[in-house]
Amino acid sequence: MKKIFFFAFVVFYILAGIYHFVNPEFYYGLIPDYLPFPKLLNFASGFFEMLFGALVMFSKTRKIGGYGIIILLLLFIPSHMYFIQIGSCVEKGLCVSPWISWTRLIAVHPLLLFWAWWVSQLKFNNED
Repeated sequence: MKKIFFFAFVVFYILAGIYHFVNPEFYYGLIPDYLPFPKLLNFASGFFEMLFGALVMFSKTRKIGGYGIIILLLLFIPSHMYFIQIGSCVEKGLCVSPWISWTRLIAVHPLLLFWAWWVSQLKFNNED
């Protein structure tokens, strides 16, 4: 079971990172107005999601990858709060009920943080 959660983590973050490049417009409205260079922030987020997602695949870089994802998740909190402040709806973009946004911030985000920490601690039998 732990290998399933491990590989799901890797795939989740690599695909999430790729999506920043495939559909960048999806993210632009989620970046708070007070942050400069939204395009650069979006592409940097995608790049680091892919990088850290890939780094957890290897025992020697697993902690770096997991802790990197934790840092990214913490850096994404202002975006989640901003999305709530603007009514959980981006014009021509993502629109959800406000309770979904709150659930994402209060319940799902901590689970993602825990998942990243858990993955960063994993050791498999055939590893050093």
